[in-house]
Amino acid sequence: MVDTTPLTRAVDHFADRLRAAPQSRLQRGAAAEALELARELARRTQAVEEPGTPLREMPDAGMFAAADQITVAAHDLALVLQDEGQVEEAVELVAHAQQRAGV
Repeated sequence: MVDTTPLTRAVDHFADRLRAAPQSRLQRGAAAEALELARELARRTQAVEEPGTPLREMPDAGMFAAADQITVAAHDLALVLQDEGQVEEAVELVAHAQQRAGV
């Protein structure tokens, strides 16, 4: 079994930072960055669970839902990751998204 703790910790930290961010920060791009991360994580999950199917896009549920969207998407991905390399790659995605979001 793959240890996905680094991924869940990283995304939970990012989500906490988003929840604590002022609305102005979310509007200036932090929420959009989080949504893009959630969509990428969801695409990766779908590619493992349903290979070959047309990709579905996670809807934009609004800036105040971005933290929840990345949390759900990352926890779903954590369930299907098959090796430590995939976990490390996902953690890097989260770290870079958080850096770009500025939170």
